[in-house]
Amino acid sequence: MSGESESDGGRSARDALERLVGLSAVERLLISLAALVLAVLVGGVLILVSGRVATCQTAAATYFGVGFCYDPIQVYLVLFNGALGGLFALNDPALFNPNWNLFNFGLALTLKETTLLIFTGLSVAVAFRAGLFNIGTQGQLIIGALATGVTVFYASALVPAGVVGGVLLITLGVTVGAVGGGLYGAIPGALKAYADANEVITTIMLNFIAARVAFVLVSEFFKNPDSQVVETTPIPDFGLLLPVSSVLPFGFPQGGDFSLIALLFGLVFVGALYYLIERTSFGYDLRTSGLQPDAAEYGGVDAKRTTVTSMALSGAIGGIGGAVWVLMVVGRWQTGVPAFGFDGITVSILAGNNPLGVIPAALLFGTLKSGSLAVQFQTGVPKQLVGVLRGLIILFVAMPEFFRLLGSRVVDFDTNEKTVTTDGGSVDDTGGDDDE
Repeated sequence: MSGESESDGGRSARDALERLVGLSAVERLLISLAALVLAVLVGGVLILVSGRVATCQTAAATYFGVGFCYDPIQVYLVLFNGALGGLFALNDPALFNPNWNLFNFGLALTLKETTLLIFTGLSVAVAFRAGLFNIGTQGQLIIGALATGVTVFYASALVPAGVVGGVLLITLGVTVGAVGGGLYGAIPGALKAYADANEVITTIMLNFIAARVAFVLVSEFFKNPDSQVVETTPIPDFGLLLPVSSVLPFGFPQGGDFSLIALLFGLVFVGALYYLIERTSFGYDLRTSGLQPDAAEYGGVDAKRTTVTSMALSGAIGGIGGAVWVLMVVGRWQTGVPAFGFDGITVSILAGNNPLGVIPAALLFGTLKSGSLAVQFQTGVPKQLVGVLRGLIILFVAMPEFFRLLGSRVVDFDTNEKTVTTDGGSVDDTGGDDDE
């Protein structure tokens, strides 16, 4: 009986995994929305508990006759309102703020984070689609950013100042960033293909190597002589991705470090990458290598070359993210590069490794990051608790997709196992019997 119950339990688990893997796009969206609501509710409970433990002179909220130092409704309203730049009138009878302007500082910060996370999310997603775990996007971003910062600065002396020179420098910077990140990404790809080195280990270690090598190169050879910190000499303004407001009488403020041009480029890049993966022979080789590597190799796909190419493409996209960070945000390479590469892993999981899904995933992540700043400034909630709330939302929304991706690998493994017949003969991927 126990054997039968274990067998039934195993079949039930496999059936559940197959059902999870086979969810439609609408079902996955509904699950994500439900997970978001659940995360907000759980976070609200944590806020109340923390507000009960904390000490304060005046209670921020009273529920069931009990006072709490933190009000969860206010915290979430401030979180999302801050990310939108004060769209809602929180303390007035009116719902919307009549003085709200689309081109505001808060929304600029949100879109800045979104733009950078689009590239790092795409970088991780490409590797995942090829069956590879690129944990090294951060290192590839650092190398791409360094190559861009140094190259564009020296090239700025060779081109005329103005629009033409700016277009040339920005194009050069993005290209150099892609090449630098691509070459750095190809290293773990080659180690995986020709030495069977685990790409998770190699990419993690290469992150540290990239950070330290870049630090030494800048501090010893490319350091800005007018600065006390380790950074390259600033790029001239005409070579940067400046806000539209610097050219036209409207646009986001320059203090938000955001350029509509960069976001539009990111959106176009998403479409191009989606077409490459879903509609070209290279994309087919990449996807089949990730789903069924043995079948792909049997069908004529060069597995080693695909592995190296996939990691190089992933690294190139991460390098473009580094180029955009230099050209849009800081105007130079400097030590302490933000962890956009690691955040890209979460964005990719939220997106289900789909390039089109990276856009809403990056927007959600960018909203949470920029809105968290407003919570810290406008409420008495500690920044540690704000980090917990942000992590809860990401965790709850990402987990269903994570288990779906994990389940797809388990289901594929079970499908391959079923090709082995009970009499010891095995059936290959084309349906033929090896014993024949």
